[in-house]
Amino acid sequence: MKRILLSLILGLLCLNISAEGIWDEARHFRFRHQKLEREYWLYMPENLPEGAPLVFLLHGYSGKAKGYFPALLEEGRRSGFAVCIPNGWPDARGKNCWNVGYPFQEGLKTDDVDFLCRLARHLQKEYGFDRRATFVTGMSNGGEMCYILAARKSDVFRAVAPISGLQMVWAMREYRPQRPVPLMEIHGTLDKTSRWEGDPDNRDGWGEYTSVPVAVGNWVAANGCTWCEHSELPLKTPESNRVILHRYLGGEAEVRLYEVIGGKHSKHEQDMDTAAEIWQFFRQYLP
Repeated sequence: MKRILLSLILGLLCLNISAEGIWDEARHFRFRHQKLEREYWLYMPENLPEGAPLVFLLHGYSGKAKGYFPALLEEGRRSGFAVCIPNGWPDARGKNCWNVGYPFQEGLKTDDVDFLCRLARHLQKEYGFDRRATFVTGMSNGGEMCYILAARKSDVFRAVAPISGLQMVWAMREYRPQRPVPLMEIHGTLDKTSRWEGDPDNRDGWGEYTSVPVAVGNWVAANGCTWCEHSELPLKTPESNRVILHRYLGGEAEVRLYEVIGGKHSKHEQDMDTAAEIWQFFRQYLP
């Protein structure tokens, strides 16, 4: 038994080292927007064909692009898609962020929706990425931006995959998607940063946001889904949390919710193959 556990640990360490090393292959660029020099990294696997898919990856509040979520870059190498990892802009606290309307972001002038859309169009033109196969995923603050992009810019981003993200009440009231948008959310039921049950009274200072079931339900209704399937993913390790997959189907675009039982605020890589699940969802919508 000890040998099995040791082999498992060593295997996971080797995978982590391999995934971390892939960041050496990502290229750093600057992109001028609103008189600001914005930064991004671009990972392109070797021999990527013309018209390849492009996935945007957005870090969380106070995070940074460089070195973020190497498993998604590794998935890009395996499956043949590019990954763009932009940096958020510092707020008044000096924390890198995406401007999603948190109360303490009042007065923040950066228009990240426009920045991300212009960057997407620039990369599509520069490298020939398919305009119909550009996707976005992000965690926490990056997940909130996914919801906003889905509602406002479905002409740019074909599908979205927020991780531990929230649907802000103000955005839900103000924006309606222009078309049915495929959406998947991965969320832990014991997340105390982005609460599963929502925060209608703004107790935590992020602003009012809906519960995860309500947020997902809004997209189920908007996409016209008429039925659902429920299944459980195999346990990744004996210590992993259970993951219940809810698939909402029968509409013009699928909605998925990965309910991580007892999961906290994370990308849940200890509970599931997060990067592979994201790409498995996105690739359904390749032209």
